[in-house]
Amino acid sequence: MKLQDKVAIVTGAASGMGKAIAKIYAREGAKVIVADLNLDGAEEVVKGITENGGVAKAVQVNVAKQEDIDNMIDIAVAEFGTLDILVNNAGIMDGFEPVGDILDERWDMIFDVNTKGVMRAMRKALPIFLEKGKGNIINTASTGGLNGAHAGATYGASKHAVIGLTKNTGFMYAQKGIRCNAIAPGAVETNISASMKNVNPFGMERTKVVQGVIPRIGQPEEIAQVALFLASDESSFVNGTVITADGGWTAAF
Repeated sequence: MKLQDKVAIVTGAASGMGKAIAKIYAREGAKVIVADLNLDGAEEVVKGITENGGVAKAVQVNVAKQEDIDNMIDIAVAEFGTLDILVNNAGIMDGFEPVGDILDERWDMIFDVNTKGVMRAMRKALPIFLEKGKGNIINTASTGGLNGAHAGATYGASKHAVIGLTKNTGFMYAQKGIRCNAIAPGAVETNISASMKNVNPFGMERTKVVQGVIPRIGQPEEIAQVALFLASDESSFVNGTVITADGGWTAAF
């Protein structure tokens, strides 16, 4: 039981990678807050966890809203007494727009979810971690946060920002017992494409050459295994870095 008696929050946990992370954390002994905008989906995940002997609670969260993030973390502390692990996994895609076609409102929405929501959750959790003298933050970035043509300009910029935030936080709080790392998944079988609106034909065409060399599509459970490693003591000396999990895709570049 690698996470025995730990308390974890996983955002975007009603489906895909977040669901897989919540399930594996619970299986390894953590008490899990399953946070998602889709409350019905989150409750279904909790049902599966509890039926298998785990402990979890569903919380409806729009990570673009400060009050929802505050409530999520307050509930974790009220329900389970503390917080040990924060997984910022919730995210949305753009429509592959290049910079010339970006709309301000779309830019703002993607950054509110993918970047500002991550920052706000980290900021809210930090006093808890500082008081305890330990804590663990895991951010879901993307290979699009390391490279220029895995999505549109907005998504790529939002995930580049998450990686910068991760590295800064890992260094700043390293002597306070707090670790902060990111996972950069490649192509993974999730429903994030449902958040894509009005796909830009020019942007999509330009990324075809990059998408064409994907070795294979990953499964959410494969990313969850990386998240488990980062949450456990097995990664105690891993801090402020990004683990790429893409089946070898970006090794070609």
